[in-house]
Amino acid sequence: MASKKPLILVTNDDGIDSPGLRAAVQAVAHLGDILIVAPKIQQSGAARSFPMKEGDSEQVSWPVKGPHQIIAYRTDGSPAQAVRRAVLLFAPRKPVLVVSGINYGENLGAGITISGTVGAALEAASFGIPSLAVSLQTYLDQHLSNSHEVDFSAARFFTRQFAESVLRQPLPPDVDILKIEVPQGATEETPWRITRVSRSQYFHSIVKEENGKRLIDGYEPRIEEGLLEPDSDVKALAIDRVVSVSPLSIDLTSAVDRQYLRMMFEAR
Repeated sequence: MASKKPLILVTNDDGIDSPGLRAAVQAVAHLGDILIVAPKIQQSGAARSFPMKEGDSEQVSWPVKGPHQIIAYRTDGSPAQAVRRAVLLFAPRKPVLVVSGINYGENLGAGITISGTVGAALEAASFGIPSLAVSLQTYLDQHLSNSHEVDFSAARFFTRQFAESVLRQPLPPDVDILKIEVPQGATEETPWRITRVSRSQYFHSIVKEENGKRLIDGYEPRIEEGLLEPDSDVKALAIDRVVSVSPLSIDLTSAVDRQYLRMMFEAR
């Protein structure tokens, strides 16, 4: 007999072995049946990419137990491909929610479309499935580390809180994703704020010169406070140290008055 419990898909871009993924599963395991489909290896920065090679997938045992069924697969591909394969190949029924994360490192400002965490959530939105893209601010050297020293307890708490809210009451029209950013050192008592995605860059590439050539050598956060929108995700997390919750839409159409735009292009 088919389960009538809600099916929640959990994925990430840090790979199937990430403690952040385990924290996300722990956050929602009591809310329904859990399907985990995540990349085999680190896929940070993969955005919503679809490499042409169709990779393999295999079912794996999962160390975190829950009150409901937990099934896990690791897949050779991007986070977005993991979501697509989950929905089309592995899910016994359509998931009611996708949780992407919990990511090592914040995803803020104009660079969020680089994020595999956000890319997986966008892929979920293409199937009409609401999603959470959850990230925890960490030190730069932990972004690709899957370090067990990172404390995910606060991020796990907020993942659970917003997952419960979305399951209880559907998101408004044109809100497909909640992008949740948890500051380093946050607790369950840390305030949260509804924000917009800043138009400014948060992570900036470091350019250096070596042997007469200019090279990009990593990245670092740089904030120009005078240019920040007061309601932005960057200001909320990096300056005010509160949890940022940004509603995202898969509809990338500008909010410009299209009639005005047409008249502008027709003007002679």
